Amino acid sequence: MSQPQQVGGDDKIKLDFAVIGGGVAGLSCAIALGRIGHRVTVIEKNDSMLNAAAGRGVRMPPNLTKILLHWGLQDQLRAISVKSEAIQILLGNTGELLGTHRWDEELLKETRGEYLFAHLSDLLGLLYDEAIRCGADIRVGTTALSIDPAEGTIALDFGGVLHADVIVGADGVAGLSRSILLQEELAEEGDIEKSADRQLMWMYSATIPKGAILNDAALKPLYDEAQTTLFCWLGHGRSVVGYPLGGTEEFAICAYGPYDADQTLADGMRETMEHTEPRLQNLLPLLSSLQRHPVMQCQPLDDWVSQSSRLVIVGTAAHPIPPGSIQESAMAVEDGAVLARLFSRLDSRDQIGQFLWAFQDIRQPRCAAATESETNIMYYTCMPAGEEQEARDQGMRAKLAAGVEVLQAGADQEETPEWQEVKEVFGYDAEDEADDWWVKWGSLRYKSTGSALGFPVVQVEKTVS
Repeated sequence: MSQPQQVGGDDKIKLDFAVIGGGVAGLSCAIALGRIGHRVTVIEKNDSMLNAAAGRGVRMPPNLTKILLHWGLQDQLRAISVKSEAIQILLGNTGELLGTHRWDEELLKETRGEYLFAHLSDLLGLLYDEAIRCGADIRVGTTALSIDPAEGTIALDFGGVLHADVIVGADGVAGLSRSILLQEELAEEGDIEKSADRQLMWMYSATIPKGAILNDAALKPLYDEAQTTLFCWLGHGRSVVGYPLGGTEEFAICAYGPYDADQTLADGMRETMEHTEPRLQNLLPLLSSLQRHPVMQCQPLDDWVSQSSRLVIVGTAAHPIPPGSIQESAMAVEDGAVLARLFSRLDSRDQIGQFLWAFQDIRQPRCAAATESETNIMYYTCMPAGEEQEARDQGMRAKLAAGVEVLQAGADQEETPEWQEVKEVFGYDAEDEADDWWVKWGSLRYKSTGSALGFPVVQVEKTVS
């Protein structure tokens, strides 16, 4: 991975970025943009960004960790994480082992990243500290009431107005930023209406202290494996994933269950864990910091950039992905890395629109593929009882009996499609993709009187935050 082009000195343009949302996407943007000299203000409506992350683990695949390693965060990252080494797939109702997989060290080395488990709150804390170190002004307990993309302003709840050259909406699928772009899209399309977003399932998250698991003879094997192991229990219309966490030693639970608008949090979790094997039943009373998060089916937005080319959305505001999935946080960190890599090339304010539209062009296909893949994985693990589910289980049983790992090809294959996809996703380098775009397209300079490369030319006046 090549070093970023630094922005610095009096001859370089330094922009004011206002980021709405202090989650993984927002903080990643703040770090990446701050590293190259731009001024960043982050507003977060919660008094603490860590509250919403309580009880949640995070799986950090190599395409995420390679970015943090490149940012020089090796020591901080390893202090909060544990390396993922293996997977066990089991039947949820009986505990029958259906398959295993051990991560190939050589493959992970080729990706230039690591596959790590951590508390989501620890990842957010790491990103927060680094964003501050990179010069970000982070204002917690501050809510954006409205956005004017044409003027580049955000009205704040305490009566102030924040001005920016670029507004970055990292406020999620139900946030203000996404709604503004949806309104622009509907206005442009006239009477054509997009399908309404709808909730499909709940994702339940919780943690369990390691000591509580070790004190239960039935649960102790969850920590007794020779390798740090992720367990995935397959169910009918539900599934459970569990894995050890670094930092404070706890065990994370991520469970997908049916959506019932009238069901309480506790009742929903109990129903999700009904008719499961004894170990999962033993975990129920040990759960702490139980939360649930909606799994949504959202109509994709055509554009992630406003018509004024002053507002861009990132993270789940741009690409809603199942919560708790492997690539959820990875896509958010990649967004920040790509956005900053593009703006490291800035030498004219006329390029702002060009770089925002380039961000969309680079990220949309990648995020759409990741979202589709993670959604398919969720449905695969939650497959209802029937012929397809039986075929899935029998296929894994046959592999296990033959000594073949879950993602490993059989004798008649060189590679499984699933393994090829894992290699491609893990090996992806977000910053290199931005560099490739620059080599192919970006060095063709903007024309002052046209729309080179099909991007609108936008004249942006200097603003004061």
